[in-house]
Amino acid sequence: MSFPITLALATFCCIIMSAFVDAQSGGFSINLVHRDSESSPFYNPKETPARRVGNAGRRSIGRVHRFSHMLHLNSSRSISDPSDPDAQLTANNGEYLVNISLGTPPFPIVAIADTGSDIIWTQCKPCTDCYKQDAPLFDPKSSSSYRTVSCSSNACNSLQSEGSSCSSDGSVCEYQVSYGDQSHTQGDVAAETLTLESKTGNPVALPKTVIGCGHDNAGTFSPKGSGIVGLGGGPASLVSQLGSSIGGKFSYCMVPYAAAKPTSLMNFGTNAVVSGNGVLSTPLISDPSQPTFYFLQLEAVSVGSKKIAFQGSSIGGSGNIIIDSGTTLTLVPTDFFSQLSDAVETQVTGGTKTSDPEGFFSLCYVPDSSLKLPPVTAHFKGADVVLTSDNIFIQVNDKVVCLAFYANDQLSIYGNVAQQNFLIGYDLPKQTLSFKPTDCTNT
Repeated sequence: MSFPITLALATFCCIIMSAFVDAQSGGFSINLVHRDSESSPFYNPKETPARRVGNAGRRSIGRVHRFSHMLHLNSSRSISDPSDPDAQLTANNGEYLVNISLGTPPFPIVAIADTGSDIIWTQCKPCTDCYKQDAPLFDPKSSSSYRTVSCSSNACNSLQSEGSSCSSDGSVCEYQVSYGDQSHTQGDVAAETLTLESKTGNPVALPKTVIGCGHDNAGTFSPKGSGIVGLGGGPASLVSQLGSSIGGKFSYCMVPYAAAKPTSLMNFGTNAVVSGNGVLSTPLISDPSQPTFYFLQLEAVSVGSKKIAFQGSSIGGSGNIIIDSGTTLTLVPTDFFSQLSDAVETQVTGGTKTSDPEGFFSLCYVPDSSLKLPPVTAHFKGADVVLTSDNIFIQVNDKVVCLAFYANDQLSIYGNVAQQNFLIGYDLPKQTLSFKPTDCTNT
């Protein structure tokens, strides 16, 4: 099974990379900002570090609920139940932000970069029913490059998974996306110039990018968010729209959660090639019925000499776990989590066991010099990925670290803590995902 690169190219063939500056090589890199860093509009100085980490964990659970809704999985809980202590129900609950601009002249937007979404959308004037947004709204009438997409276009036809339809007069293609917590966005499908801020400081302008211009957006969206840049595998995502211009390749290198450096790096095209010593690759598995998600096959996890077989989710064809940059924790079935947690606790030496100040995590320690953690290896098909302490435990505050895995029987997700300090490369034409141990603070 292959990812919909050819479909995306046929559908969005009008994408023109005329300002693909970084350049002659056909590659570029952008910065990703963690939502809890001081440079993020989501940053709340009143929150303690423990509260931020606890909230990130709760967003992970909320994200599982959202994905389960997208995959039409049955849930034992109501995903809109506000009394659920584990779920932080916000529709824009990704963990990394990207600075983009829309239109001509460029209108700045801080958007969530989301590998669990496809469509690129923002709130637009006029708003018939919009959530409160702190930043100004994009006004299509102020852009000379904005064009709505007709109902008869290939772009409109390809957006059926995004609920595309026609306006009442039949002239404009419309989209609608519903999230698992009753939130929704709907509006016009348009072609517009999207500009990315590259790492070099030179803007990368992408004319005629297909976006959603939302005029009716309601639910649990945070007022701090201005939009979403979908990076999933569906035809409407930025990755698919870039298509052959990036050779179907992108990668990212995420700094550890507690690192002083506020930005991580995302690469496209030739900049995204993962090569050299230490590279491990595993099949990247697609499910044509759910093209948004990137599935892997995790066979087992070893804690020291104890190898624990992994069954995971029975979705994604032969894939049993989703790899996702927008989920903080790694979510695994309850039985597997119990075996993993017990194995880690049994093999930890030194240190002092303690409690999570927020009461969210179940296995926590005081991170003093006596604490020795066992080696942990994630055994993906064809790739035995050795994890570091920063991948296994998350620093809650200066006095507490907790196991960055969480029990969940709905869906298995390989989260971003487990991916930190790895260069993670997606090669969609070759259907491979590569891991390379990397100090991401130096990228």
